[in-house]
Amino acid sequence: MTHPLDDTDRQLLSLLQANARESTATLARRLGLARTTVVSRIARLEREGVVAGYGVRLGARMDSAAVRAWCSLSVLPQTAPAVLRALGAMPEVEEVSAVSGQFDYLVFLRCPSHERLDALLDQIGQMDGVHRTQTSIVLSRKIDRRSVG
Repeated sequence: MTHPLDDTDRQLLSLLQANARESTATLARRLGLARTTVVSRIARLEREGVVAGYGVRLGARMDSAAVRAWCSLSVLPQTAPAVLRALGAMPEVEEVSAVSGQFDYLVFLRCPSHERLDALLDQIGQMDGVHRTQTSIVLSRKIDRRSVG
């Protein structure tokens, strides 16, 4: 049985998004709850699939040294599963989203250099089933609510 999220759940999720490694004692103090209550809420949120996992966000040092780009892909429908598997095997591919419009997928790439990005785009463009690509290199971020403070 899933429970609707209340304001405390939303506050807890916000705190976890900001720092998933925060101790439950600190979370409890910030929320004005008992530590055992916070532990129970986190367990429920995980069990119900609200929290799917925890990960690592790269800091400014790694981010500023990278060349980031968004690559739009148009693929032949019957080749989409193979294209997605190939993209998933590329460590520079951080995100692939199915999108509406003239392209089928939007791929976020992070490369150590412009040369590596160029080679990667050639590799993606030559995949069987990739019909068309369009790439935009990220010059700077203006708003990013996912980054560490």
